[in-house]
Amino acid sequence: MLGQICVLAFFCYSALADIVTSVRDLPGLEYDFVIVGGGTAGNVIANRLTENPKISVLVLEAGALPDGNLNISVPFFCTRATPHTPFDWNYTTLAQPGLNNRSIPYARGYALGGSSSVNFMAYTRGSSEDYDRYARLSGDPGWSWKALQPYFRKNERFSPPADHHNTTGQFDPAVHGFNGINSVSLYGFPEGIDQRVIETTQQLVEFPFNLDYNSGYHIGIGFTQFTIKDGARSSSRTSYMADQFSSRKNLHVLLNARVSRLLATGKQHGQPIFQTVEFLPAIGGSLMKATARKEVILSAGSIGTPHTLLNSGIGDEKTLSPLGIKTIVNNPSVGRNLSDHPVVGNQWMVNSTDTFEAFTRDPAKTEANLQLWETNRTGVFASGGFNNLGWIRLPKNATILQTHLDPAAGPNTANFELLISNGISRAPFPPTGNFLSIGTALLSPTSRGFITINSTDPFAAPLIQPNFLSTDFDVAALREAVKAARRFAAAPAWADYILVPVNNATTDDQIDEFLRTTAASIAHPMGTAAMTPKDASFGVVDPDLRVKGVVGLRIVDASVIPIVPAGHTQAATYVFAERAADLIKALWRI
Repeated sequence: MLGQICVLAFFCYSALADIVTSVRDLPGLEYDFVIVGGGTAGNVIANRLTENPKISVLVLEAGALPDGNLNISVPFFCTRATPHTPFDWNYTTLAQPGLNNRSIPYARGYALGGSSSVNFMAYTRGSSEDYDRYARLSGDPGWSWKALQPYFRKNERFSPPADHHNTTGQFDPAVHGFNGINSVSLYGFPEGIDQRVIETTQQLVEFPFNLDYNSGYHIGIGFTQFTIKDGARSSSRTSYMADQFSSRKNLHVLLNARVSRLLATGKQHGQPIFQTVEFLPAIGGSLMKATARKEVILSAGSIGTPHTLLNSGIGDEKTLSPLGIKTIVNNPSVGRNLSDHPVVGNQWMVNSTDTFEAFTRDPAKTEANLQLWETNRTGVFASGGFNNLGWIRLPKNATILQTHLDPAAGPNTANFELLISNGISRAPFPPTGNFLSIGTALLSPTSRGFITINSTDPFAAPLIQPNFLSTDFDVAALREAVKAARRFAAAPAWADYILVPVNNATTDDQIDEFLRTTAASIAHPMGTAAMTPKDASFGVVDPDLRVKGVVGLRIVDASVIPIVPAGHTQAATYVFAERAADLIKALWRI
């Protein structure tokens, strides 16, 4: 069966003449635009710019084609896509002081589609206040919630779920797009706990039901919306870079092409011009150059983008000079301001066998579910791992709010998230027992980290320091999230279901130690090339996402978003890229 999939993937790949692995198969190395990174945002830009057949685009993607890989295409297998796989950059952080000096895996997609090819597919916009804050921070009202609504709809193609169940009362059609490119759908398989979750929203006032958390007001518990189409993952590869788009004669994608640096080729009005990209192709073995007649667009992500800038001499001179890298633009903001969501898992043993454990420990049942998925893209594998998400604010009387300002974007923006799951979906799996799992993620972190380098080798891994739980607020807020999850699980709806908690930490000190020994990244890094007003002396890009102090270089990816939103980050990244495409078109009159 797997052999058949590999053969199918080979023939599909061979047919994609404009997605190649050899420079020899390109028509040349000079294009109107060169995009560094075929990820979530980069593929949006490539798609939108090549709508005009007169505009030529080259995409340089470090990874390979993800097509045909079950761990990527099967929604339930998303937990297998990272870490420590060929489709992950396989980064590891520096020691985290707030996590008892643990170094932790830091997942980033290493394939066409970037992290949209390996994420857990939750499609959550955040709150309207998140985007209104971006507008204020940048000085550009075009980044506000209201102004971005057309771009949400350009991105989104809301579709029926895999099981075609009745979705009445599970989302609000009025706030969605049905004619966009990226497919979004509700969960595609019912779980035994779904009704208990809804009963809890009726029993406990602090966990209200929310019809649609993507409406701009997200507080409460709602049904999960995933980037899934017909029971399979929808990524920027399967949507914006789908075959009907990648086959355009003016769009060219080179896979396995690792960019080493951007090259300054002259000056304009006293500013260096960066319109040449140096890269190492998989086939050929020596560094080559691609040139953009109009712009280089850096879309390498929140880790790859600052890494590339620093290797190119754009960054803090105090970092670059000791390494012997010539500083072309001294900008201390490059790589700083990293914000991300730390997450911890909370589990309870339950008295039901209708949980994920029914098949995760049984190879025969796993194979049967996989065969069902391969036959008609239905069953438990056609959906993600959590049918419900919750967006919750700290209580107004929370002790930490008596001494610290609330860092959320506004009074209607959640401080933490609950990810409610019918079991444990990621290895290692306990040998016995059945479980309820509620992940708790901090959505309004005050900790800030950084990306930097310590080598002149452009292909050496960057140094990644998220600085998780480095502030009193973050520790206290995540502790409150754990307590909230416990209150949720203590509702009457669970009285005959839950047996015992897996973790018995009770005092604040014990819970804090639980956080420090188990917290991980939910893989939402942002802000490492932050957008600021045009006249600001800090920041990396202006509100049009052009790199400050240079000519010919723009950044379009999650790194430009100044603060991580109170939501999973792919929706925001897609929408920023959609508007960026229009900004580029307007400048060049495309």
